[in-house]
Amino acid sequence: MNLLMAVLAFVFLVAFLAILVIHVPRLDLIGVVGITLALAAWDLYTTFGRRSRSG
Repeated sequence: MNLLMAVLAFVFLVAFLAILVIHVPRLDLIGVVGITLALAAWDLYTTFGRRSRSG
């Protein structure tokens, strides 16, 4: 359930930022949005992608 909610939140973030970039097509804004999405995707991957090796 946690993974589903996290992926759904990421999809909504992508949709919101896509609307922002479509309406304000500036190169610097596209760069910031790209970095933001990369960091959010990395967080999603590190949280749910790898399983803990300790234990």
